[in-house]
Amino acid sequence: MSITEPSPSIGLTTISRTVASLAVGVVHTLERAVVGEGRMRTARGNAWEAVCADRARADQRAELNRLVVELTAARAAARRPQRERQPVG
Repeated sequence: MSITEPSPSIGLTTISRTVASLAVGVVHTLERAVVGEGRMRTARGNAWEAVCADRARADQRAELNRLVVELTAARAAARRPQRERQPVG
């Protein structure tokens, strides 16, 4: 009794993975040549850019909230009757 193992064959997925791997290598090499080592995008660089963008959006939201509070206070002050705005004494 002999057990024969199936012979490995090259399938469609193997070919597409190989082509994708080669394409990634070519793009990586091309980016390195065109952009330069110091300016290549990395996961760390992308994460830092995302953090900076989040901080900028938070600052803009805080500024907008501050302006809304100021405008609300100014509108409320303008709606108060004249006698309430004059000092007592």
